[in-house]
Amino acid sequence: MAATLLPGGSEVVFALLAAQNVHSPSLLIGVATLGNTLGGMVTLGMGRLLARRYPMRALEKPSHQRASRWLHKYGPLSLLWSWVPVIGDPLCFVAGWLRLNFLLALVFITMGKCARYAALWSVTG
Repeated sequence: MAATLLPGGSEVVFALLAAQNVHSPSLLIGVATLGNTLGGMVTLGMGRLLARRYPMRALEKPSHQRASRWLHKYGPLSLLWSWVPVIGDPLCFVAGWLRLNFLLALVFITMGKCARYAALWSVTG
């Protein structure tokens, strides 16, 4: 579920593991961040692939239009918000569609995802 628009999958598992206090915070945060970052990069890659076949006007969903405006205005920095349910996946997808710098996208997606799990750890751990 973590790679979908539905929140809950990774957060629930993370919170349960954090509450057990068996694993180190850095291990839990690292693994959760890695998994979610990989999901974001796959979504970014899908955007890159589909951009070859379809023109920009094919992005008709309101979430894609909003993501496009953010990305045009703030560039890869807007990918710090990739962790947010509902808007995160469209941000990653459109970032790929717009062919934003891959390494910058990776850095900002990772930072956003890591901040998400660090905040969750501070609440549950």
